[in-house]
Amino acid sequence: MTVTERETIPRTVDAVAEHVFETVVASGETMAMALGHRLGWYAALAGGEPTTAAQLAEATGTHERYCREWLEQQAASGMLDVAAPSSDTDRRFVLPPPVAEVMTNADSLAYLAPLARMFATAARDYELVAAAARTGGGVSWEAHGADMRESQADANRPAFLTLMADWLSSMPDVVERLRAPGARIADVGSGYGWSSVAMARAFPGARVDCFEVDAESVVAARAIAEDEGVADRVTVSEVDIAAALPEQRYALVTAFECIHDMPDPVGVLTAMREMAGNDGTVLVMDERTADELTAPAEIYERFLYGVSLFVCLPDGLSTPGSVGTGTVMRAPVLRGYAQAAGFSDIEVLDVDNDFFRFYRLLR
Repeated sequence: MTVTERETIPRTVDAVAEHVFETVVASGETMAMALGHRLGWYAALAGGEPTTAAQLAEATGTHERYCREWLEQQAASGMLDVAAPSSDTDRRFVLPPPVAEVMTNADSLAYLAPLARMFATAARDYELVAAAARTGGGVSWEAHGADMRESQADANRPAFLTLMADWLSSMPDVVERLRAPGARIADVGSGYGWSSVAMARAFPGARVDCFEVDAESVVAARAIAEDEGVADRVTVSEVDIAAALPEQRYALVTAFECIHDMPDPVGVLTAMREMAGNDGTVLVMDERTADELTAPAEIYERFLYGVSLFVCLPDGLSTPGSVGTGTVMRAPVLRGYAQAAGFSDIEVLDVDNDFFRFYRLLR
């Protein structure tokens, strides 16, 4: 199924019951994917060799009985092939190459294993969200721990590193400025910094200043910049730009998939406008949502609501006074934030992407 196809649920008791049951089954399969990713089971099978439960357990330092149950579950769900269907103890399983691509190739645009880990983490913290929903409070990214931060970073990494140059090519005038030696870029809400690394690679003469409010993400981003060989041009600061506006002015100020998380998006966009000075450009990348609610919605929008309900909205509401945007930030909502921040309008850039939309904020 593509992200643009729509599913409908016939309004009969049997059809609704079937839909609910299939959804519950899919939830269990998501948890099993997350477990296989976390314990290295997919990675151990990625070579394509037929493997028994005992071999998988030995290779990963895990327990054979759990390995056997997981292997059988994965075969039952269609993720693994059974190479030698004999007894329980010597049955061999094979990870097909397409499944290996999606579940183990961290450089592939098809890499979706981090999403399973994200939803498994959200399921683990379900009671925190339930408690927040009773009071109007929130659940911060910090409360979810490293699993949530890492899964978000890992999910976006392939697209940033592979597609960033193409995305920015939709603004030829900006690209020309960024090619000049000493060009400055500000990356707001940079997380683990993969967007910053990608821009540093795309423009070898440019410097990128990252601004992030999460302390653990700042530590991770600095280590990644060092490992990727761009630490001399990528600096990472733990700063809330809405509260402490940097003095530097930039040719490009970006916010990749983070404005919808922010408790004060107008304050952040106001700061970004100031950071761009008179000549710089402000670019926002966020989810490719419909302009208004459609019920039933397309599958990607349904995915976004799942993320919003259990991750992004609780995070936004964890700060007192938050506007509580949520993941499903539609273009008219962003336009309202931008105009309140002093921009005249937003321009949707001509970027072909199923998941993200790119907005140039106009003065």
